[in-house]
Amino acid sequence: MFTVFRGGRSGAWRVTRFAPVKGAALSPTPSLSVVHSLSIALPILPSPTSWRLAGFASHLRYTERAEKTQLDAVRAEIGRPEATFAALIPIKKSAAWWELTQEERRQIFEDRSHHIADSLKYLPAIARQLYHSRDLGEPFDFLTWFEYAPAHADEFEELVAMLRATEEWKYVEREVDIRVERERLDAG
Repeated sequence: MFTVFRGGRSGAWRVTRFAPVKGAALSPTPSLSVVHSLSIALPILPSPTSWRLAGFASHLRYTERAEKTQLDAVRAEIGRPEATFAALIPIKKSAAWWELTQEERRQIFEDRSHHIADSLKYLPAIARQLYHSRDLGEPFDFLTWFEYAPAHADEFEELVAMLRATEEWKYVEREVDIRVERERLDAG
């Protein structure tokens, strides 16, 4: 199953902030749609005011059994009604990251950066899903998607700042931070 994020003129999520963090930005758009599909459909004619990013959810790559057990115990599902705020943060890592072995990446990811251990305190308030894009030839290696209630916006900012301060983040060569709010059909 693929997940496709489309930035454009319409979508279920209204863009509230669009910030390049590192490297080239994407074109700012007013809305974001998220589509789950068995295939990746390309637009017939590309638009200068839109973009498409695709990825797929996969098994956990750098997680050990005890960590997976901890994560499963506090896992929050994507799509909770109260989670009306979200963030799409596409990330591309450097060639130096991919030249490391799996074990070396694990050491940086968890042993030294504490990605899992330090993130646990933000769960289940913040739901997250990682989509892999590198093997699809996409412009980013990962599409990170987070959903949370407005009451947890400060915690999300704290989580993002914490992750960007780690050794792991030194290997990020491109990142865009797109914040969105679920469109309300009853808003007037």
